[in-house]
Amino acid sequence: MSQLDLKIGPKIKAFRRQLGLQANKLAEDLNISPSYLNLIEGGKRKIDGDLLLKICDKLNIELSQLTSKTDINLENTLSEILDDKLFEDLDILGPEVKDLVGTNPKIGKAIVRLGDILKKKDHEMINKIETISGKIVDNRKNSFPGEVISDFLQENKNYFPKLEDFANKVFDKVQKNNRTRYIALCEYLKSEYDITVKDVIPEENKPFSKIYKKNKKELLLSDYSSLETKKLHAAAQIAQEGSDKEIEEYLSKFTFPSDESKKLTKVALLNYCGAAILMPYKLFHTECKKLKYDLELLQNTFATSFEQVAHRVTCLQDPKLPGIPFHFLRVDMAGNISKRFSLSGIEIPRYGGACPRWNVYSALTRPGVIQAAVSKMTNGEKYVCIARTVEKGIGRFGQSKSILSIGLGCEAKFAKEFVYSENLNVNDKSTEIPIGVSCRTCDRLDCSQRAFPPLHKKFDVDINSRGVSVYVGDKN
Repeated sequence: MSQLDLKIGPKIKAFRRQLGLQANKLAEDLNISPSYLNLIEGGKRKIDGDLLLKICDKLNIELSQLTSKTDINLENTLSEILDDKLFEDLDILGPEVKDLVGTNPKIGKAIVRLGDILKKKDHEMINKIETISGKIVDNRKNSFPGEVISDFLQENKNYFPKLEDFANKVFDKVQKNNRTRYIALCEYLKSEYDITVKDVIPEENKPFSKIYKKNKKELLLSDYSSLETKKLHAAAQIAQEGSDKEIEEYLSKFTFPSDESKKLTKVALLNYCGAAILMPYKLFHTECKKLKYDLELLQNTFATSFEQVAHRVTCLQDPKLPGIPFHFLRVDMAGNISKRFSLSGIEIPRYGGACPRWNVYSALTRPGVIQAAVSKMTNGEKYVCIARTVEKGIGRFGQSKSILSIGLGCEAKFAKEFVYSENLNVNDKSTEIPIGVSCRTCDRLDCSQRAFPPLHKKFDVDINSRGVSVYVGDKN
């Protein structure tokens, strides 16, 4: 029985309870015995296609609501939260977390929200103490508004059709030879919204990327930004002027914990719409299929940056014209995850860094080179993952630039559609890279790069022996 079969049953039970429908009544409507329904809801029986469709009809839900991986990060995130010393005496085990996610995902999400608030308040209190005492008190985890952006994108599958429609209309007016030119965007801002775009060199010690002076109707763009970045800023300004109503409508359907997180999410939607103007959906989808998602060829075709293209391929979720469901993450030299999104099914940690075996980290050792690998999770699922570094900004000689690593990947079943798998043998087990989500939630005991002991395994130190890691002994 597959992992998916095991998860469908508890979801059926959750939807039935939401409707206030008794198990006996649903079993009667389905023409099956209550005991058989109980086995299904407990994840102990497979469900054939006809019965599954009948269940969806009786519960008034779509099949995708049972089979989609909408809570792909929830289990891991809950495990991270429950690792806090506050819950140490409860001895909550992995299977118990899985049961909660399977049967009551809404309660799981509520716990995550409370966990975010707890960590934010904890961080604020520490900052106040540090300010008063002048001493660094602790280096604890904290939740940031960026995590809320990830939740928002995840809930919407990073696809916003109304913004796509707006972007298509703009592209039709500014495009030339299937490209969106910077000068055309500037001219559009001037003709449609009377906004003048000015390229300026920032003053010494006063760096910026963009400044919009609303009263003067001037958009100042830094000459220390690349042309691709300037294009995105100009396109995002068009979105701000012309699609504000649609963006506010999307934002109104999500509960934000703070005004700050809502504003940052609006910025993300403006950039989404801007990218859609540079890379319109249908044309971009066609090129992706033709080029098998070769990111460097795509960035050349649309005159955009590598990171912009990597972002854009995750947005191809129109049910009528879908692309590969990807995951995306961006990390810095310290391992911090600044952006994350997953439709591939891979789990990306909410707090702290990811598994050090992910090639998004090893890519930092070979700047500018795309690294591809077949990665295998602890649950047996395989992914084709690529990673490459990007430099941010343009500056004078001697000025340091920030280097980030972009990770992108999909399930191994899409390997034939993904150009980066051509030199990989997806079925060769000897070349698979065993990875986890993070050290605290990974059960692999043969990893020499383990930085922490597993969450749900007792850890003891034997001074007379050592395994492949100080946190792994032979007795484990």
